[in-house]
Amino acid sequence: MSGEEEKLRWLNSGACNTRDAVTGSTSMMESSLVARDKVGVQDFVLLENFQSEDAFIGNLCKRFKMDIIYTYIGSVVVSINPYKPLGIYTQEAMEEYRGVNLYELPPHIFAVADAAYQSMRNEGVNQCVLISGESGAGKTEASKHILQYLAQCSEHAGRVDVVKDRLLLSNPVLEAFGNARTNKNDNSSRFGKYMDVEFDFKGTPVGGHIHNYLLEKSRVVHQAEGERNFHIFYQLLGSRNTSLLQSLELSGSPDHYFYLSQGSCMKVEGMDDWDNFQTVNKAIKVLGFTSAEMQSLWKILAAILHLGNTAYQDNKHGLAEFKNDSSLSTVVKLLLCPEAKLRVALTHRSIEARNERVMSPLNAEQACYARDALAKAIYERLFEWLVRRLNASLEKTGKDTRHYIGLLDIYGFEIIVCNSFEQFCINFCNEKLQQLFIELTLKSEQEEYTNEGIEWEPVEYFNNKVICDLVEERHKGILAVLDEECLRPGDVSDSTFLAKLMKTVPKHKHLIVHETSGYEGRKTIGRNQFRLLHYAGEVTYNIEGFVDKNNDLLYRSLKEVASLSSDIILKEVFPESELFSMKRPPTAGTQFRTSLNQLMEILKTKEPSYVRCIKPNHAKRPNLFDNSTILHQVKYLGLMENLRVRRAGFCYRRTFTSFLQRYKSLCHSTWPNWKGTKTFQVAIWRYFFALGDPRGGVTTLCKHLKLTGDQYKIGKTKLFIRFPKTLFSIEDQFQNKKNDLATLISAQWRMYHFRTMYKKMKLSAIVIQAHWRRVKAQRYVAKYRAAALTIRRFVTGFIHRHKPKCAQNLIFLEFVRVNYLERLSRALPGKLVALDELWLRAPVSLVDASSHLKVIYRRLLAVKLMKSLTPETKSLYTLKIVASDLFKGHKSSYPSSVPLKYNTSYLSQQEISLKEQLFDAKYLDCGGHKFSLHCTKYDRHGYKARQRIFVITEKGCYLLEPGNFKVKENFRFREIAGIFGDLILETVCAIELAVKLGFYAKKLENISVVKTGSISHDKGKGKTGLIVFEEGPDTITAQGKTGNLEVISMELSGI
Repeated sequence: MSGEEEKLRWLNSGACNTRDAVTGSTSMMESSLVARDKVGVQDFVLLENFQSEDAFIGNLCKRFKMDIIYTYIGSVVVSINPYKPLGIYTQEAMEEYRGVNLYELPPHIFAVADAAYQSMRNEGVNQCVLISGESGAGKTEASKHILQYLAQCSEHAGRVDVVKDRLLLSNPVLEAFGNARTNKNDNSSRFGKYMDVEFDFKGTPVGGHIHNYLLEKSRVVHQAEGERNFHIFYQLLGSRNTSLLQSLELSGSPDHYFYLSQGSCMKVEGMDDWDNFQTVNKAIKVLGFTSAEMQSLWKILAAILHLGNTAYQDNKHGLAEFKNDSSLSTVVKLLLCPEAKLRVALTHRSIEARNERVMSPLNAEQACYARDALAKAIYERLFEWLVRRLNASLEKTGKDTRHYIGLLDIYGFEIIVCNSFEQFCINFCNEKLQQLFIELTLKSEQEEYTNEGIEWEPVEYFNNKVICDLVEERHKGILAVLDEECLRPGDVSDSTFLAKLMKTVPKHKHLIVHETSGYEGRKTIGRNQFRLLHYAGEVTYNIEGFVDKNNDLLYRSLKEVASLSSDIILKEVFPESELFSMKRPPTAGTQFRTSLNQLMEILKTKEPSYVRCIKPNHAKRPNLFDNSTILHQVKYLGLMENLRVRRAGFCYRRTFTSFLQRYKSLCHSTWPNWKGTKTFQVAIWRYFFALGDPRGGVTTLCKHLKLTGDQYKIGKTKLFIRFPKTLFSIEDQFQNKKNDLATLISAQWRMYHFRTMYKKMKLSAIVIQAHWRRVKAQRYVAKYRAAALTIRRFVTGFIHRHKPKCAQNLIFLEFVRVNYLERLSRALPGKLVALDELWLRAPVSLVDASSHLKVIYRRLLAVKLMKSLTPETKSLYTLKIVASDLFKGHKSSYPSSVPLKYNTSYLSQQEISLKEQLFDAKYLDCGGHKFSLHCTKYDRHGYKARQRIFVITEKGCYLLEPGNFKVKENFRFREIAGIFGDLILETVCAIELAVKLGFYAKKLENISVVKTGSISHDKGKGKTGLIVFEEGPDTITAQGKTGNLEVISMELSGI
């Protein structure tokens, strides 16, 4: 919403959005009215100088410049087309105006729609909204906003939403086929539309019905400069659906088609034909059209375009012949009709006389007329079929329809450069609507006040009935003269029609022709023209084409060809039964007059609401306010007369019964029913209706509400309230009172409801208690009987527990098993090493089962342990297992080595660094490091002890000199035949060294543990030595007296 709109909302908040302003002090209401004067008053009734046209236009101008396009005249809303989006039709705006009194919020089209809807729903009165104004004033948009609001304000449900969608989607379809671009309006309605929206008793839309009036079918074959044909043709060509256009043999450019290029306007700024086609295509599908119907629809539209490209020329005999056959062949292909008969029908006319039929050839001009007549007839009947198809889609399914809201969106008053028969009918329609407005708003208002005995100031107004009679009067009206001229035999032309009109209506003050005008008038009126002084202004009509357009004849031969078509739509709109009727069809003027009178009768049966649309300028530019243009529209719309009536009269009137029925709760004397006073008249009312005289009740109610004499008047059958604020005050008191009444009714209902519920609950409780006590006692007995039996069985089983399974101990043993398994499941050991110690002792009957379970659980723990080990840990345990296999039970020192962790090196950090620098870097081909430790190496000769570092790599083992890490000896694994055969080492990690050396050398089978007192070894050159093991308190290794190597230790075994 714009900033100006927000400003207006703030200015109006005192009177429009605050309840206290309506029901409270008058000074607050008056201050809010003063605030609204800053942006113009929102109701012209509040204008101080309401008789001045300048003040009226000035108020419109103020509001228009603030982007406020709606203003009230009482209940009539005046709308100015802004020619730009304002953002005031949002979902939030709809919710804001929903269920709110007409004058409680700033003027809006939604307020009128809501007032009509609430009146229809609450009072059960059928409604209609009459939207009037000249072309380009925004009537079509106003009707769409009203329909959108009606769809939004009602409830949402499955079928209801389908109906709403179809009601809303019927608009783009009708606009595409019935609207066109004119020099005054880019989206001008070229037909009249009246839509009845049907509601059920809940106010939910359940269906709809559309009436169409006077489609401007001449636009199909001809457009003025700067104008376009109907939108659907351009949308079809701009659809970008290559396959569809190819099947219809259409190109994407409108200038290739004669029926689209005459106005030299192919594109409209701000209108996307492709997007609009997608909307129409989607709407047609939602509305339930079949694929065959859609295909037929596009074919007929394409056939009309190709028919327009069918050109003629006169042959040497002056008769029509086709210039080319390509377009005609395409038309035949699309319409599915016989080509030979269509060719003859387009160049000949059939004449029947004395039961004989003669084919009369046509010249080129006459053939073009026949071609255009066929195109117009096909499009007109297609449009009527489309309306019928939409009505079938909108038809209600049930029989619960209660009320209607009608929307009239019909062409506005139109004056163009060359006004023809279509403009004559359009302006006649607006005359009838103005007459209806006069009857229902101005004249009926005065008559009603007079009948009710209410004194008021008479208002002078122009009654346009004289113009309506001039057009439609029987035998003397313009339409009657035109029909008579069309039907008479002989030479008939537009000139003879004008001559007869001058003779029939020679001196009518609202009809001027060339001969009856003065000297100045003859300069502006041609001999083939006449001028009507409409209520909206003077319009000069060119009579050329009046007779032909009124006749609206389609040659019989063309009807026959169309009826022979196999197209599903064409054969429906051109039925063969039409050919058997010899009765002349009514003229276009007669049909229009009849349908227009029917429309007037429909509107008179409904309570009207009015939307008066005004265009601010002829240039279709935003923010441009042309005073002269608007003043002209204010005059022909009768807005000043309407304002004067509203200021002289009353804003609200209701019958006594209706008013009393609604507001009787505001006075204790009239609630709940008015009994009246002790008079004879009241006695009669009481006798027949058990009620008092409603007039007296209304009088009593008004006195109780402290209304003054200038605020209301009592008529003969109705109450009249002058000011809207008085009505608002009464309505708000009623709304507040409804809360009190609802509270009282709710309290009484709750008392009755809960007392009845209490009695039922008390009786139910007594019955339930009795039954429950019985059931509880039965359950108690059954429970203790079962308990005693269980205890008896348990004791018996315990006594016989050591016997084989029998009937006496069966249940007990089952219990013991279950109990043991439950206790075992809660006390399972978590570690493998403590399994035997912590395993729960089993009863006698479960010893075997317990043993099996222990084995299974041991495996389970082992599997879990293995899965939790890292690769490094697994490698460590692998070496430990190898050591166990080699030394367990063979070497007494083995158990003490089991807890010791195997390391990859027993060197210091400094020694490791030196080893990497002096050994690893030099011997790169020895493979990766596996193990290293300090040891003592004994020479084979003399057994001299030498300190060495023993290193195992991937490919061999090395003895290094400590300090400089010089290699003293090395052995490749593949060269080793026996471990320690020629090498005597002593180390504290002998078991670890033996295991790793055998493991990495893959020679574990060569490791042996000798338990004898000596070991022989090879000294070389065929000599052998001996290592003798002796038991002693200390460990000493040295050469003995015998020359052998003596090892004194607590263990007598060697590796």
